[in-house]
Amino acid sequence: MEMHFDQHISRQFNEDLESLKSEMLEMGGMVTRQVAEAVESLANADSELAEKVLRVEKEIDKREMDLDEHATLIIAKRQPAASDLRMVMSVIRIARDLERVGDEAAKIAKMAIALTEEGTAPRGYTEIRHIANAVRKMLNDALDAYTRFDVKAALDTLAEDEQVDMDYRSALREMITFMMEDPRSISRVMNVLWSLRSLERIGDHAKNICEQVVYLVEGADIRHGHEENLRKL
Repeated sequence: MEMHFDQHISRQFNEDLESLKSEMLEMGGMVTRQVAEAVESLANADSELAEKVLRVEKEIDKREMDLDEHATLIIAKRQPAASDLRMVMSVIRIARDLERVGDEAAKIAKMAIALTEEGTAPRGYTEIRHIANAVRKMLNDALDAYTRFDVKAALDTLAEDEQVDMDYRSALREMITFMMEDPRSISRVMNVLWSLRSLERIGDHAKNICEQVVYLVEGADIRHGHEENLRKL
């Protein structure tokens, strides 16, 4: 699906909107890589890579603030309406979700450092890799749907969050059972549980991005379970 924005008398306005979108997608690329490296640092007990993830988090925080300032200036100077305003607002909201994904990746990196210091690989890495692959795909697909203004792709990606939640609950039960069988593993497995929780939250943020694609293209707010708006599409 291709979305056509209103043509503006000011070419600079069009350039401002394209620049805003490009900055957000660049931030999305950084965050996606950060998630991949956080999971890799955990799976490979690579504290050096985990430290890199933590350093990148500061840059992601700065980019979210810069995007927010850029969007605010566009609203103040251009007073956009209709689809233009939806684009600006969607970028603000998506940037906020991307920043929070970065926070979750940083939490995983901290768990990787803690597990490396303990020196014993716990159970749960298979589950982490499985759920990590799913949420990274969701995140990539959500950003791709935004790039193409593709509502169908956004809705398809949004629906994948239910499977991620099911896989998370299954992994949670397995890890709790393992801790009950071997109480000595509790501290190590708790780090794995927190990592799994962060991955589940990343899936939630990818879902939020999909909701913003629908809002941008259709003007329909489907957040917070507003299924009546979804059925109208």
